Amino acid sequence: MEKPTHLFSVDAIEKIKKIAKNTNVCMFCTHLFEQPIQSRPMTIKEVDDEGNLWFISSKNSNKNVEIKSDNQVQLFFSNNADYEYLSVYGKASIYTDQATIEKLWSPIANAWFEEGKKDPKVSVIKVHAEDGYYWDTENSKIISFLKIAASAITGLEIKSGNYGHLKL
Repeated sequence: MEKPTHLFSVDAIEKIKKIAKNTNVCMFCTHLFEQPIQSRPMTIKEVDDEGNLWFISSKNSNKNVEIKSDNQVQLFFSNNADYEYLSVYGKASIYTDQATIEKLWSPIANAWFEEGKKDPKVSVIKVHAEDGYYWDTENSKIISFLKIAASAITGLEIKSGNYGHLKL
């Protein structure tokens, strides 16, 4: 098996941006030390230049309540179409200022808030990424599949992708 490629700082941020953008939805997990871990799908609004991941959420949601008592979160991204996977650990902060809401608002968010971006329940969650892991392929899904099939037939080991630790 190939050796991991660990990424740090700017390279780690670029990997997070790439996979998060391609995936767009993650499983957002809170209360990491209680079983079962609380998890729900969330659409990412932005990954900024510092590697922070931004989400729109309701102030009244369970996740917001859980973040207030324990701000450690884990995000899991899965882009099966391109064999890209990402796990990000970080600390979450909740923002309620209108400038931040305006910056990240999109029309699709109207489906969850009766009064749109002026709804008093709107909040924004920022996850400050601290650590993570990624898995991806160098080639398209078809090429990756052909490499795996060739390996199964020939018995030769192939390099099918990349993986490693992300440290921000």
